[in-house]
Amino acid sequence: MPRPFTRAQALQNAAFLAILRRTGNVRAAAREMGAHRALFTRRRASHPAFAAEWDAALAIAHARLQRAPAPAAAAESVPEPKAIRTRNGRLQLRAHRKGQLTRAAEQAFLAALSATANVRLSAAAAGFSHATFYARAKAHPGFAREMRLALQCGYDRVEGALLDSFDVAAARDDGWRHNDLPPVAQVTGDHVIQLLALNHKAVRLWATRPDYRRRRGETGDQQSARMALQWQAERARDAEDDAIARTALAEPARRDPHEHPPAILPALDQVTGWSKADPARTPRRPGRGIAGGWRIGDWKGGGG
Repeated sequence: MPRPFTRAQALQNAAFLAILRRTGNVRAAAREMGAHRALFTRRRASHPAFAAEWDAALAIAHARLQRAPAPAAAAESVPEPKAIRTRNGRLQLRAHRKGQLTRAAEQAFLAALSATANVRLSAAAAGFSHATFYARAKAHPGFAREMRLALQCGYDRVEGALLDSFDVAAARDDGWRHNDLPPVAQVTGDHVIQLLALNHKAVRLWATRPDYRRRRGETGDQQSARMALQWQAERARDAEDDAIARTALAEPARRDPHEHPPAILPALDQVTGWSKADPARTPRRPGRGIAGGWRIGDWKGGGG
């Protein structure tokens, strides 16, 4: 029969179990008590009653963290602990290791992404590599959704800035519309019919979406299967967007600025190391767009 605990040991065990019920982490509870984990594991091995209380504390912590897996941080300077699932399926709180991704870094990355639409630049502004956030999005559907929304927001903002830079009021490219039109070139009837046939879709009809066209070497069944998967993905994306809109309408005053402080970012135009491009290198062909399809020169000698 094991020797009973002294009063000091019983009080120490009670404090340890109280911390264990809050965190579900044995190592963290022992560290907070100022003792080594082995001290309590030895007591557990020799006292079945203490082992039963230990298991009950872990079960309580698991149920509590299942309801609220992300408690608020006690102080802004202390990284917020995260809830993880152990090998036996239970949840426990663990502090972030040095250099590990924190919630504040995630929010900084998403804020930068909503302003730049550039994953590498946003990751560098948050102090991590872009691969870290891609891995986070792959493992966490909630973060993947917020990353998609932030990228969409950044795209819209960058696109809006681009459109504002060549507003129609600037009248930079409409000089030909204010001059007398030149006479129609003398062409044959066959030539006219060919020109009209080639430009009929672009002028009179809506052009077909590129992703709807059959790909090279693709059969009709393969195209149908690809289009079905694409349709399902589009419907799932629309349903997710509708759910986000309904949540925003149902709880307009849910967000607390003190609970979710804004992300602190450096000046994004001063962030370096996110691009491998050489800023001193001049464009090879300044008059050519940076995006486009195949060029005739690309096919020469390629056997296409």
